[in-house]
Amino acid sequence: MKTFSGIRSGIGFDAHKFAEDRKLILGGVEIDFPLGLAGHSDADVVCHAIADALLGAAGMGDIGMMFPDTDPANKDISSIKILEDVYRGLNAGNKAIGNIDITVITEKPKISSYSDQMKLNISKILMIELDQINIKGKTTEMMGFTGRKEGIAALAIATIYERL
Repeated sequence: MKTFSGIRSGIGFDAHKFAEDRKLILGGVEIDFPLGLAGHSDADVVCHAIADALLGAAGMGDIGMMFPDTDPANKDISSIKILEDVYRGLNAGNKAIGNIDITVITEKPKISSYSDQMKLNISKILMIELDQINIKGKTTEMMGFTGRKEGIAALAIATIYERL
């Protein structure tokens, strides 16, 4: 069977509910907001969605396989560390990132004033240019758990390719 070596795509999704006494971290940026997100890690839905999109594109499973919430070593782990490990895995497999597109779904907080810093953080970790990353915020027009302001979700798509 011939192995495909062209461009591959992956989709990632993550959602966490709001929680008190937690920092809100999105794309590695601490957001000024009274609530954080509940989770075994720092619950950064942006980094989690990106990690899953990249892992899916590479056929490398998902972050739950790499960082199971049953492992005490992963308690409160930084999602930046998760992205660093995903990048190392891609690099070891001779894969390069083409682009990443992220949609953050939340009524509040608005993310537009934080998206440039998120892009900068992500570009440094994944060793890609800023123009290879797009981040946008969307609402659900007051529908569903994000519309009721119960949490935040993120959806990402990533393309990767084999290095020549």
